[in-house]
Amino acid sequence: MPKKTPYTPPSAIFSFAAHWLRWLRAPVWLLALATEAKSFKENPIIRSRRLNRAGLHIARVRLAHFMADFRRKRLSHLLSEQDRLDFDRNGFVLKSDFLPPAVMAAVEEELALSQGQVREMTQGDTVTRRMSLDADTLKRMPATRDLLQSDQWLGLLSYASSFRCHPMIYLQTILTHVRDAPPDPQTHLHSDTFHPTVKAWLFLADVKLDGGPFVYVSGSHRISHRRLAWLRRKSMEAATLDRLSARGSLRVSPAALRRMSYPEPQAFAVKKNTLVVADTSGFHARGESGHPSTRIELWGYSRRNPFLPWVGWDIQGLPGLKGRIVPLYWRARDIGEALGLRRNPWRRVQSTKTRHE
Repeated sequence: MPKKTPYTPPSAIFSFAAHWLRWLRAPVWLLALATEAKSFKENPIIRSRRLNRAGLHIARVRLAHFMADFRRKRLSHLLSEQDRLDFDRNGFVLKSDFLPPAVMAAVEEELALSQGQVREMTQGDTVTRRMSLDADTLKRMPATRDLLQSDQWLGLLSYASSFRCHPMIYLQTILTHVRDAPPDPQTHLHSDTFHPTVKAWLFLADVKLDGGPFVYVSGSHRISHRRLAWLRRKSMEAATLDRLSARGSLRVSPAALRRMSYPEPQAFAVKKNTLVVADTSGFHARGESGHPSTRIELWGYSRRNPFLPWVGWDIQGLPGLKGRIVPLYWRARDIGEALGLRRNPWRRVQSTKTRHE
């Protein structure tokens, strides 16, 4: 009798086809190595154990930090010598009483009356709420606009980011213990990405040690031999990392910090009108809060391709885009969710109120 051909269910055929069609994206994965792409989960080349054992991840880290140092030398005139020394040593600049009292009062009044688009994201038991301070919103906020366009603000953020940046700016409110859920994952010390980048906080209310302060490991923006060894091990373990580490935001334990010879984390209990600008490739976290608390701040963020040799030519500074990236970003995430690509964690908030009732 003729031998019967084994039956292959359609699902197996589709799975086999999807597996091979997936590799048509290989050129995109390869090109991503020359960008800020950081996710081990989404890029098989970035998470390759064999390539990372050979030094792929370490090579990207070394080159990114070399290029950042190269660019920062060309931007050192944008900030004072003391601020530059503080940043180079610690990875952050802290400036108390950043704004004159009258300017601070004007900014606070404008923010209290502002009507920008508001979105929020829930992580664990914590809500992060952001109002976009885009170009259209700032038209009605002259004092805030002048602050965000000032040489001192942009100089500090540009040096920290290693680019003449046009940061995304928000009024940010962090509400802790708002629901019965696991702890906020941002309270675990981590590095945002493998290359230098910047975040800035101008605190609009006092922050206490038990009120979810910003936490930073001084000097951890510098890449030592022990840090490189740790990064190599993590890159080789990419398949077993926790969710956020697998996406390129590596979590670090206190024991690992000690093995890398970094100091103990520093919590920033600060007064209102304190500015902190930090390189968040250094280890940092949102401090734990022992009770429901509210932290409110002007928050700036910028991240670019770390391998570029120039300090300017930022697409976010182009006419029509300058000051409008935040609403465009949110809209793009909405479209992606509507198409079934990925859920947008930033949900619309009808009220613009930023504090607890």
